[in-house]
Amino acid sequence: MRIHFGFDIAMEFAQAAPMLMMLNVHPSRRPDLIVPDLLRLEPEVRLSTYIDTFGNRCSRVVAPPGRFRVSTDAVIEDSGLADRLAPEAGEVPIAELPSETLIYLLGSRYCETDALSQTAWNLFGHTRPGWPRVQAIVDFVHDHLDFGYPHARATRTALESFSERRGVCRDFAHLAVTLCRCMNIPARYATGYLGDIGVPEDPSPMDFSAWFEVFLEGGWYSFDARHNQPRIGRIVMAYGRDAADVALTNSFGSHYLSTFQVWTDEIAVGAERPAKLIAA
Repeated sequence: MRIHFGFDIAMEFAQAAPMLMMLNVHPSRRPDLIVPDLLRLEPEVRLSTYIDTFGNRCSRVVAPPGRFRVSTDAVIEDSGLADRLAPEAGEVPIAELPSETLIYLLGSRYCETDALSQTAWNLFGHTRPGWPRVQAIVDFVHDHLDFGYPHARATRTALESFSERRGVCRDFAHLAVTLCRCMNIPARYATGYLGDIGVPEDPSPMDFSAWFEVFLEGGWYSFDARHNQPRIGRIVMAYGRDAADVALTNSFGSHYLSTFQVWTDEIAVGAERPAKLIAA
């Protein structure tokens, strides 16, 4: 299947400000792009790119004073399959984990493993290690937190989500990531596009999404504590320890957001380019 995706973001700056942006698909998905996700800047300014510590593609610009618009409109080839299931996958002993996964066992800005470790073992110490334990964590977080866009707060941590029992998708991911790490299961935060493909359409405005991945026998597997069901058409943009590592934009100067639109839609293989691409 093919997925048409993109965004249109505009910000208003009082003065020129350097920016870091993480708005491209992850390098692991770039071979699947049918129409590249080139960033369009209005007004045009110099843009440079680099790969960060976690393997994400990042961009650097200096936003000019006034309105600065960033957009992309692309098409990607996707398997059309739901998230991979491996209910018999076991845990990998810490001593045998690949070195690059070890960082995802540690506490981080939004994931306070030290504060939730005993709680995690009290809740999940009796569960069967591996996939069943991760699923038990996902079930718990899904039931424990109340989802709602009005609950959004940029500073909320996993411990605060656990205590307040509410949040948005990033909070669901942070709490699940933290509980998995407490149980010695490497877990990493993921952000990207997730459209309503194969599920009833959500009437709320489209936004970027957050989920997480765990490392078990056989590699990395996607889990989603907010939706708690396998989904079709995830397009990952970035991985990190938590949301602090994968911020869509970091601006070193004051600004406010004036436009924010995101789209993700299935299109038929061989179909004409979507209207947005024709008009771009």
